[in-house]
Amino acid sequence: MAAGGPPGSRPTECVTKVALSVSCKNLLDMDVLSKSDPLCVLFMNSSGSQWWEVGRTEKIMNCLDPTFSKTFVIDYYFEMVQKLKFVVYDIDSDNCNLENADFLGELECTLGQVVSSGKLTKPLLMKDKRPAGKGTITICAEERTDNRVVEFEVAGRKLDKKDFFGKSDPFLEFYKQTETGWQLAHRTEVVKYNLNPVWRPFRIPLQSLCGGDVEKSIKIDCYDYNNSGSHDFIGSFQTTLSQIQQSSLTYAAEFDCINSKKKQKKKGYKNSGVIVIKHCKTVKEYTFLDYIIGGCQINFTIAIDFTGSNGDPRYPQSLHYINPHGYNEYLSAIWAVGSVIQDYDSDKMFPVLGFGAQIPPTWQVSHEFPINFDPSNPFCEGIEGVVTAYQQCLPKVKLYGPTNFSPVINHVAHFGMQAMQQETASQYFVLLIITDGVITDMDETRRAIVNASRLPMSIIIVGVGAADFSAMEFLDGDDGILRSATGEAAMRDIVQFVPFRQFQNGPQEMLAQSVLAEVPGQVVSFFNTMKLKPPHTDLSASAPPIGVS
Repeated sequence: MAAGGPPGSRPTECVTKVALSVSCKNLLDMDVLSKSDPLCVLFMNSSGSQWWEVGRTEKIMNCLDPTFSKTFVIDYYFEMVQKLKFVVYDIDSDNCNLENADFLGELECTLGQVVSSGKLTKPLLMKDKRPAGKGTITICAEERTDNRVVEFEVAGRKLDKKDFFGKSDPFLEFYKQTETGWQLAHRTEVVKYNLNPVWRPFRIPLQSLCGGDVEKSIKIDCYDYNNSGSHDFIGSFQTTLSQIQQSSLTYAAEFDCINSKKKQKKKGYKNSGVIVIKHCKTVKEYTFLDYIIGGCQINFTIAIDFTGSNGDPRYPQSLHYINPHGYNEYLSAIWAVGSVIQDYDSDKMFPVLGFGAQIPPTWQVSHEFPINFDPSNPFCEGIEGVVTAYQQCLPKVKLYGPTNFSPVINHVAHFGMQAMQQETASQYFVLLIITDGVITDMDETRRAIVNASRLPMSIIIVGVGAADFSAMEFLDGDDGILRSATGEAAMRDIVQFVPFRQFQNGPQEMLAQSVLAEVPGQVVSFFNTMKLKPPHTDLSASAPPIGVS
């Protein structure tokens, strides 16, 4: 679930959360030997001409009529015009890189239009505003007033074999009953070559599943996945959340998976397998605001690139050159991001590290040094203190190299590891890396990020200058699951990369919005996954569980 909204914007005003689900029909077919592999990206614009990415749906293989499972949850401000742009791409790479993707069409609208319609269907347009063939996009909006979710652990038993040369590759789809028919609420992953699959545990928002009504019908379909996009129907059943929870009181809820066509043709037909719901429990999912108000401390660390590729700070061509107005791209990034995040850091004391420079007195290259040169107290007071320390540090070091990220990531991860001893969500760490170019220690950096993905930690990378930032895009998990060089997968996406020059002509708050857009969702997903509550919770206000495990 992608979460978005202008970070730090007017928290005292009336705001509600809205979930947007997306489906398309009759997309352009850009693949010669197969069908398009669509993915939808949502961009927002609060002011000016700058768009920032809210999130992406999953990629659906070989499908011209996709219904995306992943939803966008954004803050809806009644008094603001919030411009939305839904862009659909045909993804041709495994890592979902948009640079190599084919454009399938887009829709620009406002959030107010979607909310007032409830369900908005419009033609997809090309960049020049021509119709994108017969393609249409449908956006469904649902206000999120209930922050409870249903935890599921589900398995299958003796499912029908659909593949001639092997076993089935089953996945499940959960549907909510609505006035206009069944609406997709969740799609599981595919379990390959298995008639007795065990799917990974997952959560579905209570509103998405049954609108908060435990007696409302739920439909669960089981399919055998095919690369062609034409999936084979295994079977289906209908139930209610109440029935699932009552049936799982003793052991597990079991449901016959029924293929009605097969049932009509075959005498003595019993089922096409059994779906076993081993765990079904409704729990409160805390929001970012719940964690902040409940006492979670956001710890902000800045790491600054002092490598030689920045150029000699004494000359205007250098990215570290401070012009007569006291400006350079490094300072702009520090001001823009720091001014927002310092509000969430109670003591306003920020450790600031440098990397890639020769430092006094030995003039050895260091990839992790405090820019105030005080290892016992590397903290700067407020963003003003960070700026002052940076200005004083520049003439004292010699810019050198190489550009190694892993030492500063591991430095912050060390504190994240200590915080894992906590029994509540009391500490979260955000590392801001400001850099001008290509990473030298890519394998070590990938390993450091994969390890950090299991910790209460996020990494923001702001790229300054005009270098090739393709490696940074690779680290940003929006393009798929990041893996270490040995193949170990990250537990979650914790990296957000933003090229500074996309925003240098716009208002400062636009950079901050884009840079910080993913942090609240990353904080929430980590602590909810780890089942950690805010340090201080109003127990009387928490929703009582309406299910048992």
